[in-house]
Amino acid sequence: MKQFLWVVFPYICLTVFVVGHFWRYRYDKFGWTTRSSQLYENRLLRIGSPLFHFGILAVFLGHVMGLGVPKSWTEAVGIHEGLYHFLAVSIGAIAGFCTLVGLTILIYRRRTVGPVFSATTRMDKLMYVFLAAVILLGLANTVIANVFGSYDYRESVSIWFRGIFRFSLHPDLMAGAPITFQLHGLVAITLFALWPFTRLVHVFSAPLGYLTRPYIVYRSRDTGPTTHSPRRGWDAQSR
Repeated sequence: MKQFLWVVFPYICLTVFVVGHFWRYRYDKFGWTTRSSQLYENRLLRIGSPLFHFGILAVFLGHVMGLGVPKSWTEAVGIHEGLYHFLAVSIGAIAGFCTLVGLTILIYRRRTVGPVFSATTRMDKLMYVFLAAVILLGLANTVIANVFGSYDYRESVSIWFRGIFRFSLHPDLMAGAPITFQLHGLVAITLFALWPFTRLVHVFSAPLGYLTRPYIVYRSRDTGPTTHSPRRGWDAQSR
């Protein structure tokens, strides 16, 4: 079970993540969208969307620092352990709280506004469950482990995470981690497997086509004789 959870399962989810995105782009290009619902309701969206998106961006950057950067590197540039944990607790807790509040508002909006709820797929509903669980578990790990405990995830979870991309995993490190860290890792990995089949695919979209697309040309339908003189700079007969 230890080998399956911390060696086999991560690669299964990452394979689904990569192949699923390729499949979605190949066979469902028109579905590659956020399914914007701004026209249905805008008041709650103006509050929840910035809180969630800016919060999740800060959370992502924090994970890059905590999981992707070895402990020896931060110490080499003068960020000692006490300062790192202070930044992790303060900034991480604020970012996580903003993300959670924003997600709560967005879920409330999606559940209470009829047209928005009707536009929500089953996979998106499942995605919201896993996303909320990841955020709650992450907040618990940030606060409990750093404030009320002494567990150093950079000596275990981070090494295991970096090993995924080096094909050198250490399942014993995750098996010995606190249960909240294990659950956080498993739910996050599963979320990556769900990712290609939900609205989260819009993360990999960029409106680059707007830079090169041609202008939209508007033409008058009135091609017959008229008593009105054409406006300056406008030729009704132009094609």
